[in-house]
Amino acid sequence: MNNINVFLSVGNVANREQEDFVQAIESRLRSEGLNPLTLGRNHFSSEAPLKAITELMDTCEGTVVIALERLYFASGIERRGGENSISLSDTSIATPWNQIEAALSYSRGLPLLVIVAKEVRTEGLLEPGYDWFVQRVKPEAAALHSDEFSGILASWKGKLSERKKQKYRNLELEKMTIGEITSSLRPAHLWSLLGAFATTAIGAFALGSKLLGWLS
Repeated sequence: MNNINVFLSVGNVANREQEDFVQAIESRLRSEGLNPLTLGRNHFSSEAPLKAITELMDTCEGTVVIALERLYFASGIERRGGENSISLSDTSIATPWNQIEAALSYSRGLPLLVIVAKEVRTEGLLEPGYDWFVQRVKPEAAALHSDEFSGILASWKGKLSERKKQKYRNLELEKMTIGEITSSLRPAHLWSLLGAFATTAIGAFALGSKLLGWLS
């Protein structure tokens, strides 16, 4: 059985610890029969970034977002100069490409699994509370083997399998003739279809008769 392609959203790593964590996630996904694909990491294209990303996503059944620290500042102010300004300290922010790629994935109906390093600020699509999984973990390989992570991974993986099956069913349906489609229907469904067709035909005939009467 072929592995299922998944899009892996991760920025360029800053240090050895981040690289080890990304490799650990890639290994865990492969052990689950998944094939992680990342533009600029293990997949390359001559197209402009957004086009290359969308083309790659169209070959995938789901997306994993790895939000690691890209920017860090020891102190700062949110909404500076306003009445609701907030002082910030020891703040880490992930690459904006995580947000872009998560949005593109969601718009395509790809099931999302978001993994956020504990030190990273959760905002936008990295926040929990939407209809996808968000895991805040210490960026270490051991975090990928907890019961909680394994359970969420299994649930997300189930969505991938169902999506792939649905795509296959739709593809097979497109190849079928009208006769093959009707013969595959259960009697109750077939009678419902015939009834709907008859109602439509009668309605069209009645409307046509009225139009002819008006025009004559």
